[in-house]
Amino acid sequence: MARNTYQSRLNQLEEDVLYLSELAAERVRFALDALEDKDERKAQEVIEGDHEINRIYLDLEQDCIDLLALQQPVAGDLRFIAASFKIITDLERIGDLATNLAQYAIDAENDVYAEVDIRRIGDAALDMVDQAMDAYETEDTDLCRSVAERDDDLDAMCDAASESIVRDLMTGDDFEGDGDLDPESALVDVRRLLLTVRDLERIGDHAVNVAARTLYMIDNDDSLLF
Repeated sequence: MARNTYQSRLNQLEEDVLYLSELAAERVRFALDALEDKDERKAQEVIEGDHEINRIYLDLEQDCIDLLALQQPVAGDLRFIAASFKIITDLERIGDLATNLAQYAIDAENDVYAEVDIRRIGDAALDMVDQAMDAYETEDTDLCRSVAERDDDLDAMCDAASESIVRDLMTGDDFEGDGDLDPESALVDVRRLLLTVRDLERIGDHAVNVAARTLYMIDNDDSLLF
């Protein structure tokens, strides 16, 4: 393969990885909208769109394999391809988590614990994803480390939300509501809300993975990988 063609394929791989990240983040935002507005149509759109993310992921996986097998890259190119190969897996899993969130929006029956700001937590997780992908695109090591540092803040937000839900459940606050809330269905929704918080925390974890792989790609620095 001519060098200019090889470089074009590397450039296209980067563009395609960035596109996959935009698509996965968009799906999460739509799912958050569906949760906030109880919009079943939008939630269904997220679920039905998961096949597109899976298709792009598989295409990019094959592109990475072809580049590794046919070009036998070394040094920086090898780290770039290997990092991209790992990063698309995290992005595909973010898409899966968006599907989870959309399903929660469809299944939810009651408004419980409205004081838990799911949108705020989700926006924080998505901002980490955006920052990690900016680091990948611009090869910014400071951004990589910033994403990892912000993970503690996201974890604290998620822990506080989960603790609030469990505490109120144990004390009965916001559980009995106005008397019209069926306790059994409310418990199901409480569990679903805890899963929502957990999945948003996992999106942040995937952002950290992206940042860690990017830092290794740029500087051969594996300090965020462990």
